[in-house]
Amino acid sequence: MVKHGQKHSKKRDAILRLLQSTKTHPGARWVHEQLKPLIPDLSLGTVYRNLNLFHEEGKALSLGVVNGEERFDGMIEPHPHFVCSACGTVIDIPAELPSRIPEGELPFTIDFRRTVFYGLCDACKNAKR
Repeated sequence: MVKHGQKHSKKRDAILRLLQSTKTHPGARWVHEQLKPLIPDLSLGTVYRNLNLFHEEGKALSLGVVNGEERFDGMIEPHPHFVCSACGTVIDIPAELPSRIPEGELPFTIDFRRTVFYGLCDACKNAKR
């Protein structure tokens, strides 16, 4: 099976399954560390390429760079995130706003939204005390 010029592979499937099954909002290095014991010939470059491919195909969200590494989310439904400014933990926040605003109510069309809150997670806040 070929999509967007890419071959279907066990490595690609494993990367996507892991991304969709975790709430850690991982970067490529974390994904590589988790899968390397199961797929010994998996390269870090393969993980980077596939994460970017999933983002391009709409199968993953890029959360941007957190603590020097691009982070991804396998949950693609619109929802806000919290990023700890100290440790880089990324946490999903339940979406309260509607994902779609009825047409005609605004003088523009919203294709997607990205809301990110920054601060200190409880662990970092307690460590400062």
